Amino acid sequence: MPLKAVLFDMDGVIVDTEPIHKKAYFKMFESFGADVDEELYSTFAGASTRKVCNTVIDRFGLTAAVENLEEVKRTFFKEYFYNDSEFDMVPGVRELIAHYYENNIKMVLATSASHATINMVFERFDLKRFFNDVISGTDLKESKPNPEIFLKAAELSGESAKECMVIEDSTNGITAAHRAGIFCAGYNGGKTKLQDYSLADIVVSDFRELELQKLKPYF
Repeated sequence: MPLKAVLFDMDGVIVDTEPIHKKAYFKMFESFGADVDEELYSTFAGASTRKVCNTVIDRFGLTAAVENLEEVKRTFFKEYFYNDSEFDMVPGVRELIAHYYENNIKMVLATSASHATINMVFERFDLKRFFNDVISGTDLKESKPNPEIFLKAAELSGESAKECMVIEDSTNGITAAHRAGIFCAGYNGGKTKLQDYSLADIVVSDFRELELQKLKPYF
């Protein structure tokens, strides 16, 4: 079966927002007088903004409402998102997206990120025109490693699961693709660490390895 559609994860594959999330969190902590250290911050990995804010309120006895902390964090995040000179796309991914686009491969963004963050990424890096559709984890009942997001993304592409490929960088995302029965390329060339790539069909550290010519043995 030929490859007809590619389902992209976003964070860690197209952009890496973790460094600016961290900067925004620490500016917010400072604003409310919460002396969060690196050790405590490391325990927040994968937690929602609300959970982080509630933890900080409880730990430091803050009187501010959780919504206030969330709003301040969001404000700092937007500031860094649009102005931090170090924030950019993952190396090589723009060229890969253009390569698929030029070869009439459909692309669907399938990410746990909110629609607001997706729109910010599309706007800053002028990506919307390349993608046929978008699905956010906030639209779904289940999150990765549940396969729902990729099954729906394949459906949105209009192609069969066997004619799709997922590009993922996380254990949960790779597991979700595997459970959906969709060929998965695990990307381990970015900043995402300590992930399990054993369920990926191929593992690459350079996006040039996912050009159509290189994928011929698989599709």
